Amino acid sequence: MPIDIQLTAIPAPADTPLAAYVSEADGLADGGEDIVVAVQGADEAGLEPYLGGPASDVLAACAASGGAGDVTATVVRVGDKARRLLFLGLGDGSEADLRTAGAAVGRRVAPGHRMLVPAARGQPAEAVGAFAEGLLLGAYRFSLASRRGAGGEPGAHPGGEPDGWSGGSPAEVRLLVTDEGRGLAAVDEAQTFAGAVALARDLANTPSLTKTPAWLADEAVRVAAASGLSARIWEPAELAAEGFGGLLAVGSGSARPPRLIELGYQPALWTEHVVLVGKGITFDSGGLSLKPNEGMQAMKTDMAGGAAVIAAMSALAKLAVPVRVTGLVAAAENMPSGSAMRPGDVITHYGGRTTEVLNTDAEGRLVLADALAYADAVLQPDAMVDLATLTGAARVALGGVMGALYATDDGLAQALLAAGTQSGEPLWRMPLVDDYGDALESPVADLANIPHARNHRAGSIDAALFLREFTGKRPWAHLDIAGAARSRAEEGDRPKGATGFGTRLLLRWLTGQNRSLRDLHGGQ
Repeated sequence: MPIDIQLTAIPAPADTPLAAYVSEADGLADGGEDIVVAVQGADEAGLEPYLGGPASDVLAACAASGGAGDVTATVVRVGDKARRLLFLGLGDGSEADLRTAGAAVGRRVAPGHRMLVPAARGQPAEAVGAFAEGLLLGAYRFSLASRRGAGGEPGAHPGGEPDGWSGGSPAEVRLLVTDEGRGLAAVDEAQTFAGAVALARDLANTPSLTKTPAWLADEAVRVAAASGLSARIWEPAELAAEGFGGLLAVGSGSARPPRLIELGYQPALWTEHVVLVGKGITFDSGGLSLKPNEGMQAMKTDMAGGAAVIAAMSALAKLAVPVRVTGLVAAAENMPSGSAMRPGDVITHYGGRTTEVLNTDAEGRLVLADALAYADAVLQPDAMVDLATLTGAARVALGGVMGALYATDDGLAQALLAAGTQSGEPLWRMPLVDDYGDALESPVADLANIPHARNHRAGSIDAALFLREFTGKRPWAHLDIAGAARSRAEEGDRPKGATGFGTRLLLRWLTGQNRSLRDLHGGQ
């Protein structure tokens, strides 16, 4: 994690008084530990020895709220030590509210910080996992600001490496859980999920000065080596020899050539194969169809779909996912230059289908088309799912929290919708309107990358229809995460900047594949 957190789950039966865990014998004799208690359970937590009166009176005096993530602080005495007591609102106790509450705690964690958190005690394992996941996600930080000590010397640059930063001694968080077996397992799983999300956020937040397609490929290889994955990196010469015309065209304006990243996970016993495809545009200037300056400022995160794929792949072995999974990330930098693709160019994708380029800023679909066509023709999976920060239209329609889902298969769509709800990464299913496909017709190629008609405004649907042409009629889902992949402010378990959206969703879906994928999508 980008802040080192030593998160320890401690079995704590509900009938054991909190005083058994808040004592000078706990190894924290300096008294530097915060105690986080749920507002709803404060009266039953045995706090009176520290509060000097009924908890309800203190709650009223502090105006403590039960709203999810609301935190109110007071100071208590433990022996001769002063400690801060944080009253935490858990909302309605749903997993979503518990995740929000956990994130509020995580945001208060700093290097060297110590916390005792009995707020999860008495909760079922799923709720404990949501709280722990939120806590870890809320603790995420990414900064390249110099850290200067008292002597004015530059310090470390926290967040500058995907492995994260220590920023000092690790924070110590002790989470009390009631159900020892399932509760401890839930916390362990939460750490795996949150670690994957942190990786996705780190990759997307890394500035494009560093993040070339080659750099992203090197990071993917590093992740593969640490995660028991196979890795193949397609270099420009191989891409040209095999006909990946979309990827090469998008990357042609940059001095930093494209790559196709292919990661593989194969459990000992598998019968089904899923391919995940991520858009990996490491910076998007718009190409010759140049974006305005304001439109470029967040474009280091235009590879957030690819980051989610790499991050999800990193956790498959730990979670013992029962299906074979291949991750493809089409990585390129979209820049203007004398060698850049032009409006009016016709490019040939993997497999031979041609596209007339009408707007070079509609580049994500061009690289995804190559990857999807390759997956269909060579990998021949049972299902394909792609993730991409593809269209502003999706953000306009659904805002900054929800992703747009397009799917050719109802069972696959329902499984992804359920995984999104469970993970706190919601999707909304959008229509694939066949009649709109006519707008993508071209007089000189098989397709145009945007509609010719100026009055056609179904931007996200148009992009999905374009991608569908390269899926070979296999069960396929497209997640347009242009809004949800980046955030302008901290909210819930979302930080400012890259959110890692899609990582948990994919993992929830894949870990739930105990039935055949063919069963999930109607035996097709």
